[in-house]
Amino acid sequence: MSGTREGAIARALQHFDGGGFRDTLARLVAIPSTSQDAAFAPECRRYLADAIAPWAERLGFAVAIHDNPEPAAGPILTARRDEGAHLPTVLLYGHGDTVRGLDAEWSAGLGPWRLVERDGRWYGRGTADNKGQHAVCLAALEAVLAERGGRLGANVVLLIETSEERGSRGLRSFVAANRARLAADVLIASDGPRVSPEVPTIATGTRGSFHFDLVLRLRPGGVHSGHWGGLVTDPAIRLAHALAAIADARGRILVEEWLPPGRRVPESVRAALAGCPVEGGEAAAEGWGEPGLSPAEKIFGWTSFIVLAMVSGQPENPVNAVAPSARAHCQIRYTVDADPARFAPALRAHLDSRGFPDVAIENGAVRMAASRTDPAHPWVLWAKASMERSLGRRVQVVPNAAGGLPGDVFADHLGVPLVWVPQSYTGCRQHGPDEHLLPPLAREAMAAFAGLWWDLGEGAPRR
Repeated sequence: MSGTREGAIARALQHFDGGGFRDTLARLVAIPSTSQDAAFAPECRRYLADAIAPWAERLGFAVAIHDNPEPAAGPILTARRDEGAHLPTVLLYGHGDTVRGLDAEWSAGLGPWRLVERDGRWYGRGTADNKGQHAVCLAALEAVLAERGGRLGANVVLLIETSEERGSRGLRSFVAANRARLAADVLIASDGPRVSPEVPTIATGTRGSFHFDLVLRLRPGGVHSGHWGGLVTDPAIRLAHALAAIADARGRILVEEWLPPGRRVPESVRAALAGCPVEGGEAAAEGWGEPGLSPAEKIFGWTSFIVLAMVSGQPENPVNAVAPSARAHCQIRYTVDADPARFAPALRAHLDSRGFPDVAIENGAVRMAASRTDPAHPWVLWAKASMERSLGRRVQVVPNAAGGLPGDVFADHLGVPLVWVPQSYTGCRQHGPDEHLLPPLAREAMAAFAGLWWDLGEGAPRR
């Protein structure tokens, strides 16, 4: 092998600074591969077949595109680049699907399917979640291969799915059925935000998400508010009080079994989060959530309860009637320290004990399971040291990211430790209009991944 570590990083940064990476990302963004609209299903396959597969093949991967085990879910691309069974193997994951474009909601001159540079930001759907992030990983790998004359000194398995924004439907059964094809020593991938735009971050897992509906059905239809208002139960008022029994006016969760045992952040988690900043998006509300916890502990080490949507009556066209029903779609974000199997039973007992036996709990299910690798795992420490060498500053390790990702699938079926290296920030507006990527963060990630790929060829911990 030839070349140097410094040369590999310089190649990667030259590609970025010369506009090559921006052009690549623009081509990826231009494919409207939203998985949340069935009309765009062909675009998810086109993203894999026309954008990722040729790129991976150029890098020496053997590529296959598979139908999803769930017929209504998007296809999955796998690729392998093998240089020797004695060498370490990294599983690189990403998702090519996006949320809906929400075309009409973007600011003037911006849109979901065209990359626009404005005010030092790259706007477009998928720039942050997740096209820009897995594109950085592949572009950095390309630079290292060029510096080393086509050899890496390690093996790489690539998996790009197209149903992550629908809860990674079908991924678990696909990975379970393809253990040999996907066998690896570690998952190193990118998704989600840093703890702060200025702080390079490694997350060793993610919080899970549990969804459910609270429903109160009282009558077949609405009744005249003049004749019956004040005489019949208003479902919206009653449901609001049921929600208030779940969390108080400052967002403190009142259902004990939803929380980590003893209502305490585990000491290992608390230690890992000591001094961890939380910045880059909306300002945290003073006093919101569990008292006595730092902002980092609240989102990385605790349970959150969120009401995602509520409806009663016809908000778009109100009528003078007491509504017949009310519904709230709710979410619990939780760490591995809480047991999701207890969420619905504990809530049922909690509501009953507070006088709400008429409020139904429906459609309760884990959307994404929680995961966590020990922050002191040898692969985590190796990645941290590599990134700090490349970037010349401290890297923050968090026990799990605040959002949800399918890391549990790979940990459960492949037994790999999880090393997530997020490249975005909490203000990137992913899942909303005006999604964007900050070029300085992407550039820094390019250097970090060039160093990681290079260091793999120099020897890395094996399981």
